Amino acid sequence: MRSSAYEGASVWDVVSPARPSRLAGVSMAGFRDGGSASVGQRVIPHPSVMLAVEFGAGAPVVADAAGRQQRGSVVAGLGQGFGGAVWVRGADVECLQVRLSPLVVRTVLGVSPADLDGFVALDDVWGRAAARIREQLSEAATWEERFALAEALLERSRGARASVDPEVAWAWRQIVGGRGTIRVERLASEVGWSRKRLWSRFRSQVGLPPKRAARLVRFDRAVHRLVAGDDAARVAAEGGYADQPHLNRDVLAFAGVTPSAVAHESWLAVDDVAWPDHRHGDASADRPCTGRSRHR
Repeated sequence: MRSSAYEGASVWDVVSPARPSRLAGVSMAGFRDGGSASVGQRVIPHPSVMLAVEFGAGAPVVADAAGRQQRGSVVAGLGQGFGGAVWVRGADVECLQVRLSPLVVRTVLGVSPADLDGFVALDDVWGRAAARIREQLSEAATWEERFALAEALLERSRGARASVDPEVAWAWRQIVGGRGTIRVERLASEVGWSRKRLWSRFRSQVGLPPKRAARLVRFDRAVHRLVAGDDAARVAAEGGYADQPHLNRDVLAFAGVTPSAVAHESWLAVDDVAWPDHRHGDASADRPCTGRSRHR
């Protein structure tokens, strides 16, 4: 287990499972704050769909720049938080977070990633099952029990629903495998589809057009390198950006802050513990290990 102190941020305990999930495209982490009032955290976009299932004494509140708020357990669409316009706050919060590859969202949740606009109440997606899982998580004695409960629910939720087209899945994996630097223009010809058909099917099944998805994946890789302390010029040169100003513009567009500022965002600092697979690309590459960090 690892322990780190993040100065100037509220304190959280962060736990990840001792073994990878049996379910492809699924990774989980647990969060518990120290009971003090939590400062707001900027949500940084990520190339996955996120479920946050709260079960503690307090409930997180998600708010955007338009003044919309969602309290409690939520589902966040692919890349939510664009422009730094979404914040989360709360005290005495205990929750389990699940990251889903967009390739498995329809089979697990029963909705398309394209239908998840912003933050949606988990009850609106899972109905009464959301209340049951919150109760079970609260009664569980250990985080390993909670991870097992969540995994069992996700497994039961999978049905004979239509998944993504093989061509769309292949294109997504090419984008992720290339860390967002692949030239998406050639993807259509390689699957034997017209550009219009691939763009349309990709958007409806993944939730973003291919170019936007590639930008998101490239951004995610870049900001984690910045958090790790890599020089911005080097990140730009090795990350598929034309130059450092190009990196600056992309980080500002996605996160709402500059590269130097995003390196200190508390939302990102925890990822090495909570999501130790994040540097390997796809949210479906699920290789979590046990860890604990003092954060947020």
